[in-house]
Amino acid sequence: MDTNNTGNKYFLPISVLLAAFIIGGAVLWSNAHPPTTTVGTTAGTATPPVNVKNVKTDGEPFIGQANAPVTIAEWSDYQCPYCKEFEITTLPLIIQNYVNEGKVKVVFKDFPFLGPDSMVDAEYARAVWALYPTQFAAWRTALYATEPQENSLNAADNLTFLAKVTNSVSGIDLTKIKAAVAANQVTYDAAISADRTEAANFGIQATPSFVIGTQMIAGAYPYNTFQNAINTVLN
Repeated sequence: MDTNNTGNKYFLPISVLLAAFIIGGAVLWSNAHPPTTTVGTTAGTATPPVNVKNVKTDGEPFIGQANAPVTIAEWSDYQCPYCKEFEITTLPLIIQNYVNEGKVKVVFKDFPFLGPDSMVDAEYARAVWALYPTQFAAWRTALYATEPQENSLNAADNLTFLAKVTNSVSGIDLTKIKAAVAANQVTYDAAISADRTEAANFGIQATPSFVIGTQMIAGAYPYNTFQNAINTVLN
């Protein structure tokens, strides 16, 4: 038996599989952590210039002082696991070091694209902001902290989940939230759609995405990425 030929018989398939594994891993990493983009660049393709001064912020949910020197506009989907990653790991540090110091305001914009539950979640968020703006941040945190796997619930179970989240935040009346969603769904949906259109005009294609000054950050990047962008505007 020619042992060399026997060994070579398996060399090509294994090498092909190994290459596929490496390429597949790179694609998954890229999709999970989209590249940070600056004005006019995104993976070598020109995008519209961005400037947070051109972002509509009136009437949008936010945290921080209204006149803070730096505004962060965040587009997110309440079903998005990478949005959750940002909300529970990076946003608390931004709040601690910048929002609480009066230096940063974070404006929350809607970009629901992962399915029907994303839209319903955004409608509930609009209702919470309209009726209980001082509890909005706590409600948003509670939702992301307990967010189930993306689109893993049917419509009825998602409503049950939203009810549980809403009831967990002191000072919010679930009955009033449900009534507000029913009465104002058309208005809320129009505002949500406007956020998505605005995002598209800025070249935003995924969540979470952020505009800080004239820089876009696309992805749930670590705190220091946001720290650098904020300090650039402050300085």
